[in-house]
Amino acid sequence: QLQLVESGGGLVQPGGSLRLSCAASGSTLDNYIIGWFRQAPGKEREGVSYISRSGRITDYADSVKGRFTVSRDNAKNTVYLQMNSLKPEDTAIYSCAAKGAPWRLTLDGSEYDYWGQGTEVTISS
Repeated sequence: QLQLVESGGGLVQPGGSLRLSCAASGSTLDNYIIGWFRQAPGKEREGVSYISRSGRITDYADSVKGRFTVSRDNAKNTVYLQMNSLKPEDTAIYSCAAKGAPWRLTLDGSEYDYWGQGTEVTISS
C-alpha cells in the first residue's frame, strides 16, 4: 500500500520561500499522478497543483500560479512543491495525494486515492 509523508512546512515571513517534499513508500511513485492540496482553518480543501506521472504535465490553481512549482524525482520516489513569494493567505495545512488509474489529470481531491498526513505552513511576520 502506498504511503505518503510530507515534510518541509514551517513558519516563514511574507515574501519568503519553502520547499515541501512528499516522500512515498510501499509502491513506486511513477504509477501515480500526484496532487498538492491545502486547507486553511475554516475553509474548504483547495487543490493547489498536480503533476503527471512522467512530470511533463503540471497545472496550478490560479491563486498560486507563477509562485509555486511542482516537480518530481521518480528515482527518489519524491515529489516537491517549491513555494516562492509566499503570502499570509497561503497559510494552511498542505497535503500531497496520489491518484492511480484512470490517469485523468485533475485538482479534484475526491479522485485521489492515497493521502499524506499534511504539513503545516504558516506565513506571518
